Amino acid sequence: MKRNLTICLILMMVMAVTVTPAAAQNRYIVRTTGGLSSVLKLCLSENCQVQQPLDGSIGQTYLVTSSGNLISNLLGLVGGLLERLLGIVSVEADQLLPLPQVPVTTVPAGLYDNTPVNYYGTIVTQGYALQPAASIIRLTDAQTGFNVTGSGIVAVIDTGVDIYHPVLVPVLLPGYDFTRNQPGASEWLDVPQLQPENSTTSTSETEQPVLVQQSSAAILDQSSAAILDGGGSSDSDFGHGTMTSGLVHLAAPTAKILPLKAFSANGTGYLSNIIAALYYAVQNNANVVNMSFDTPSSSPAFNAAISYANQSGLILVAAAGNGDTSAAVYPAALNTNVMGIASTSDTDTKSSFSNYGDTDVWIAAPGEYVISTYPGGSFAAESGTSFSSPLVAGSADLLMTLKPGLNQTNAACALSNAVKLTPNLNNGRLDVYQALSAWTNNSSCK
Repeated sequence: MKRNLTICLILMMVMAVTVTPAAAQNRYIVRTTGGLSSVLKLCLSENCQVQQPLDGSIGQTYLVTSSGNLISNLLGLVGGLLERLLGIVSVEADQLLPLPQVPVTTVPAGLYDNTPVNYYGTIVTQGYALQPAASIIRLTDAQTGFNVTGSGIVAVIDTGVDIYHPVLVPVLLPGYDFTRNQPGASEWLDVPQLQPENSTTSTSETEQPVLVQQSSAAILDQSSAAILDGGGSSDSDFGHGTMTSGLVHLAAPTAKILPLKAFSANGTGYLSNIIAALYYAVQNNANVVNMSFDTPSSSPAFNAAISYANQSGLILVAAAGNGDTSAAVYPAALNTNVMGIASTSDTDTKSSFSNYGDTDVWIAAPGEYVISTYPGGSFAAESGTSFSSPLVAGSADLLMTLKPGLNQTNAACALSNAVKLTPNLNNGRLDVYQALSAWTNNSSCK
């Protein structure tokens, strides 16, 4: 009774203060132990609006908007007493995060190899299925030697996916679009003017879409390869999610892919949408999560979502970043809960752009001129740690398929059985065959 009276008195004091509205609404991520009612009480006092929960049915993390500075207001309010009385754990500004980009300057020969081959039930190009990256990590040896091609669900938090791509259609789950807060995860919604007329079915080999500007891909159309530079275009990262999904599919061709659209075609996405996507992945039975993005700062709410996913048994894989630095980037630097993946060349050297050091890097994987699926039924070549990460995520699904009981710790242990390169790449470059062997035979990884 006394506690309720204290809260009411504080609320009455605060409501008497005139709030000057700002021109734009600021976004905040609020974590609480008091559920929705505590956040509603907070917003009653601070003239903010609760937009939506970010953690599904858990009800402890919310997106809130305000015309004022919610953080400074709370810090100044009776020494934060109201925040503590309501059970508010943290309030942080929502961030708009960029996807990392690495311009492609060379078109790999494999992108010209359009010879059709059957790849576990779908027709792909030989250049995609038999590209150098696949042989370097001994992918075919692992798939055939251990008779595994994937059986779990790999969530891909990215720009969405081409939901009509004939290579991906058989393995795609519906997913969710957090940028619009609606079911589905189609990349085409960001660029409807580019969507092929026949995309409601399957795009045939002869019907390719107009090629959009793309700063991280060399796109192969019907007759030739072209390097296109986005130059800050609003569509500069269109196709990023389709490409990362295609590399998960290359590694684990029969695993299901859960596309979670947290980024737009311009390559930016709110941290709140990423957090919501991570909770959604857990609550919709994902086994592995690929995160081909990074941010230089940590976040209490994101850290909590990462911990929740780990405790739920998910395997988390993230790009180590393209800054050629050993400085911490997140989520890769959360290295007890996330495997950060660096990029290597086809000659087993660290890519010039790749981050390095054991803060960000658990292992590396090929990430230069890797060939993958691209919107419109086509294929593209791309470079960056964004494209090393999904090869490891797909490999983690193979581990889970091979033998149950996989968690973050023993997945990291098995995958650390890599090809040793330089010390700044920590455990070395991915070798899928060695990782599967370790998970099968090495008791230290159990």
